[in-house]
Amino acid sequence: MSQVRGDSSTDDAVVGLANNVPGKSGVFGFNAAAGGNGVAGISDNGNGVFAKSTNQFGLFGTSDNGDAILGVANSAAKSGVFGNNVSTGDANAPGGSGVFGLTVAGGAAGVFGANNHPTKGRGVQGNGPEAGVGGFSDTDHGVGVLAESKNIGIKAQGGRLAGRFEGDVEVTGDIRLVNAADCAEDFDVSGTQEIEPGTVMVIDQEGALEPSQRSYDKRVAGVISGAGGLKPGIVLDNQQSRGNRMPVALLGKVYCKVDAQYSPIEVGDLLASSPTPGHAMKAADPLKAFGSVIGKALRPLQAGQGLVPVLVALQ
Repeated sequence: MSQVRGDSSTDDAVVGLANNVPGKSGVFGFNAAAGGNGVAGISDNGNGVFAKSTNQFGLFGTSDNGDAILGVANSAAKSGVFGNNVSTGDANAPGGSGVFGLTVAGGAAGVFGANNHPTKGRGVQGNGPEAGVGGFSDTDHGVGVLAESKNIGIKAQGGRLAGRFEGDVEVTGDIRLVNAADCAEDFDVSGTQEIEPGTVMVIDQEGALEPSQRSYDKRVAGVISGAGGLKPGIVLDNQQSRGNRMPVALLGKVYCKVDAQYSPIEVGDLLASSPTPGHAMKAADPLKAFGSVIGKALRPLQAGQGLVPVLVALQ
């Protein structure tokens, strides 16, 4: 049986007050038995335990040999521990945390989240205007992630960017780019019209790029990336601009607009700009081809116009 019991239909069942007594608790519970709870709260339709503070922690947990705060949710759609900061004070003041974790023990986590569901849910989930989950450390990792076997340590998905790093990035393993095949660079593009991926581009008199218009143009710069389902793997010189900027493949594989009416294209043929705007053709004349070659065809095209994968190699 409980040593202290409260039962009320109109007010708080149990109230504990510690008025101006430093280091003391309004409600204190202690249980020396293994697996027992010092204080337990259960609710069918509200908060099992509700904590509020005007100048310190709403809920504070400390432990000598276990979890300071352990949250378990048996409902698939609920959180083991849920923290929310709704402060609307000074916008210039340091940001508060919905959940804040601190550890001084080697190898332990300030905040630890685990989800045993095989396909759904998150160990830790955060939502905030500045950062959903923030980590800070004076001596080691701000946020440390470990995934065993072949699992993913961090999975990120964003509207504009999945991730942003301000500073150097060190990678000790491979960087694998899925459905990304070329190294591209953003260039200013003349005019405001939308240019389709796969278009052959040349340098204009102002140093910007425009679609090619003539055969064997030595001003050729490359091909607009993104055609045929292949995205650029790396985009250099990506910057905000009020002008029109597009990624141009400089190295690797890219789908290119080609026109075979001038000569059928076979695998391995060198390609140069053609009289068809924005299209390449077989570089059949070796003397004219020097300095105007875009790359090497990886598939044939016997007639008409189409997209052909090209190994970009400007020469």
